[in-house]
Amino acid sequence: MIFETNSPEETFEIGKKLAKKTKPGEIVCLDGDLGVGKTVFTQGFAKGLGIIDNVNSPTFTIVQIYDEGRLPLYHFDVYRIGDPEEMYEIGYEDYFFGEGVCLIEWSKLIEELIPSGRIKVLIEKDISKGMDYRKITVEGRNEDIGD
Repeated sequence: MIFETNSPEETFEIGKKLAKKTKPGEIVCLDGDLGVGKTVFTQGFAKGLGIIDNVNSPTFTIVQIYDEGRLPLYHFDVYRIGDPEEMYEIGYEDYFFGEGVCLIEWSKLIEELIPSGRIKVLIEKDISKGMDYRKITVEGRNEDIGD
């Protein structure tokens, strides 16, 4: 599925809609360049799970846990991971194979650790279509996340 958004609010809504269809144990891999809206998407995703806490990128803690929603959210930002082996130190398997939902920003950096069956989300800019334009590609989700 491909979605096109023209504002941060629309990107937020796509994240929110995806979360409403998310099931326990799913892993969402979120990739895109710096500044494309991964955090905005994640904030919408958290809202779609019923999380009211302020959600920011956990860049220095690698994983942030939000457990007050419909499902626990394990929000990873692996941008600063130097070697995928570092994921073992934080016990990533407990999260990946748990009952919550994992959302992993910069997932390509640890691709070999992520089980098959993941949902891939790629956010891309196209400045020729406007400063706030985003193309959001969702793969691995068999059901429509639209209205």
